[in-house]
Amino acid sequence: MEKPQLTKELLRYRYAHRGLHSKPHIPENSMAAFAKAAAAGFGIELDVHLTKDGRLAVIHDSSLKRTCGEDLIIEEITMKEAESFFLEESSEHIPDFEDVLDMLGGKVPLIIELKTGEKNHGMLCTRVLKALEGYEGLYCIESFNPAAVRWLRKNSPDTVRGQLAGSLKSEGAVNGFQEFLLKNLLVNIAGKPDFVAYRFENRDERAFRKYSGPKFLWTIRNPEDMKKAEALGASAIFEKFIPEKSTCR
Repeated sequence: MEKPQLTKELLRYRYAHRGLHSKPHIPENSMAAFAKAAAAGFGIELDVHLTKDGRLAVIHDSSLKRTCGEDLIIEEITMKEAESFFLEESSEHIPDFEDVLDMLGGKVPLIIELKTGEKNHGMLCTRVLKALEGYEGLYCIESFNPAAVRWLRKNSPDTVRGQLAGSLKSEGAVNGFQEFLLKNLLVNIAGKPDFVAYRFENRDERAFRKYSGPKFLWTIRNPEDMKKAEALGASAIFEKFIPEKSTCR
């Protein structure tokens, strides 16, 4: 399938943000949340970090404090150590990305977010692409880090790549200059992404309104906002409710 067709097919789906979780017993980014989303036919958005021993851990934060109650950084421990901790109030553990791929077996499309650490974007991209070799399901890769998107453009041009964007300064994730570049999609100059995944609350920003390419909107938390997102031609990344059907087109 050619890249434009792949992108079009990916945009047909609605995506469960960090899996179809129901906290605290089915935690975010857990095997149980991914299995539940796949069983319902939803696409899955998930987050990937590079561990100390070069493995791929599926978890949103670098810190394990919020999800596991441990004052540790995922990039500073091994995958074996990471798998020893429980997620929230469940018996679920931090998943290995390759185990997630094995379990899903291509049943539903994936949005894989690269969570880069300091100067590790090249290695993270390399390891994720290696894990995806031979994977038969639909997937795309995205990141807030424009260096990762640019790396994919240069080293894996056939991979559907996306730039995450929107306002992040209030969360302490970026500085003012980075906020300006992301919100106004100026980072697209270097990465030339195949799609943009934009923050739903920022959808009225002029840069997003002018953007004519494929787009996702995150994070949608009710059916009314899903209708608004899809009316803008975007595919929705949702949580905290279950849509009536898994596809929007």
